[in-house]
Amino acid sequence: MSKHNGFINFASELPPAEPVADRIKHSKEFTSSYPTQKIVNQASRCMDCGVPFCHNGCPLGNIIPEFNDAVYRQDWLDAYNILSLTNNFPEFTGRICPAPCESSCVLGINQNPVVIEAIEKHIIENAFNQGYVKAQIPENRTTYKVAVIGSGPAGLAAAAELNQLGHNVVVFEKNKKIGGLLRYGIPDFKLEKEIIDRRIALLQEEGIVFNCETLVGKNVLIDDLMRDYDAIVLCGGCEEPRDLVLSGRMLHGVHFAMDYLIQHNKIIGNESFTQAPITAKNKNVIIIGSGDTASDCIGTANRQGAKSIVQIGLSAKPPLTRTADMLWPTDPKLYKVTSSHEEGCERKWELLTKGFMGDTSGNLTGVVVNDVQWDYLNKKAQFVEKLNSEKIILCDLAIIAVGFSNPIFEGMLEDCGVELNALGNIQTNALNYQTSIPKIFAAGDMRRGQSLVVWAIKEGRDCALAVNKFLSEIK
Repeated sequence: MSKHNGFINFASELPPAEPVADRIKHSKEFTSSYPTQKIVNQASRCMDCGVPFCHNGCPLGNIIPEFNDAVYRQDWLDAYNILSLTNNFPEFTGRICPAPCESSCVLGINQNPVVIEAIEKHIIENAFNQGYVKAQIPENRTTYKVAVIGSGPAGLAAAAELNQLGHNVVVFEKNKKIGGLLRYGIPDFKLEKEIIDRRIALLQEEGIVFNCETLVGKNVLIDDLMRDYDAIVLCGGCEEPRDLVLSGRMLHGVHFAMDYLIQHNKIIGNESFTQAPITAKNKNVIIIGSGDTASDCIGTANRQGAKSIVQIGLSAKPPLTRTADMLWPTDPKLYKVTSSHEEGCERKWELLTKGFMGDTSGNLTGVVVNDVQWDYLNKKAQFVEKLNSEKIILCDLAIIAVGFSNPIFEGMLEDCGVELNALGNIQTNALNYQTSIPKIFAAGDMRRGQSLVVWAIKEGRDCALAVNKFLSEIK
């Protein structure tokens, strides 16, 4: 690195954020950009390690020390070129990736790690502002046609790579607009949808065709795609939510997290919807779950004007720092305070949801919970319910955010007949993403289960290479 002692001279510093009282009044992003010298200082903290573990921590294998050095030198074009070698959409990962690379940063052994995610966002936004990001139109085209089903990060990455290889790519999306859960599942305060539209415009200019409001298995038949296309890539996501099959589950006021988030995003995006409105305004809200989706629900409820918000989780409260079984450079499960938590939320741990209470009109009035205690026997976590600890937390709205189980089987998967694994995800060859039907490939959450946006992009990129090899071998 150009500055060998930056990690000694400069402390870790995130870009400034809008005050809580102001940002909860709107749904836009609220984090500012770094001043130039600040981002240079942050990049200079990279130690150019002999073995850069951040590479291993990043599923995409981003070349992090090199783009940090380019930022330090203020060679923004070089920084962009290095970043875009491995990442199709750094404007997405720079905003919503949980940054496993930072958990692997060597500096993180005894200091705060390099703020890799924030640097990545700064590089790509500067690249857009400077006009470095331009449509890369393939010079030559093959005669092969590829259908990509689903326009989330895996589908977009697969489409982008296949298009650059010269194939004719058509993306099918069931919703009105492109982006999948990037658009409909991620709140605008984390990812404004103009950021997605900006990238889609480039992909269209490069030659990708997008067909919206086309639900494969309903108004588009898989048999027609099998006839008209040389390869099909399934990137529909892992959309079947995990449910809590408990008494009172069907009361008015109990909803899945994604139903809640999608509806709010449609409101922000001026889209219509047919479901009954779900709002937290003037309500006592309980969020069941402790992951990123639950956090997104908290931020959304605050912006809708919730009276109170309580987040309950089954797990024990995570530690603040690594424990003996969280050895560096693994990604540790630590106590995390997100921007949504900062905006107002009471957090409760080690609570098992037992049921939902309602009034005579069928409206939710509370959630029944029981205290649990965790034991670790033979390195396996187990919990037991504490006796006489059952209680009711009063609420008007309960959001279930306990993850997703598998892709939706009815429709497309049912019609195409690809083999599924024991978890209900699409079974593929581990080496080439090929399903039990040679012409059909799968990538992203639909194949690997619920995961991160950075993994989805990697899956899409790798799957595209496998499809390209398959097409090159067609007689």
